[in-house]
Amino acid sequence: MDNSLLFMPNVLKVYLENGQTKSFKFDSNTSIKDVILTLQEKLSVKSIEHFSLMLEHRNEGSASKLMILHEQEMLTQVTQRPGAHKMKCFFRISFVPKDPVDLLRRDAVAFEYLYVQVIHSTWKTTLPD
Repeated sequence: MDNSLLFMPNVLKVYLENGQTKSFKFDSNTSIKDVILTLQEKLSVKSIEHFSLMLEHRNEGSASKLMILHEQEMLTQVTQRPGAHKMKCFFRISFVPKDPVDLLRRDAVAFEYLYVQVIHSTWKTTLPD
């Protein structure tokens, strides 16, 4: 079974907005927050409060659905959900700052990530399938 969430057993595959993926080995004690904090370190993000891991569930013939994962949730629970083989995990800005210019001043890396995410989302929605 091809599971987009898993790179291999107990290795989560997370898609970034720039097209890259990051893989995370996990066990029964690994939480969503653990992955977010690791990504914060690897990507040099300061304003992590704007970011979440999200599951994307694609159904043929309908729009994809995004679901924010709770930080306390364990990765083993996420990967064992019904339909997990049809899901992808994304690291996204899910809490847009009230003042993007303030975000740019505080954290240029997070601002750039937001910019790429917005441009990528706009680009995807304007192109025909």
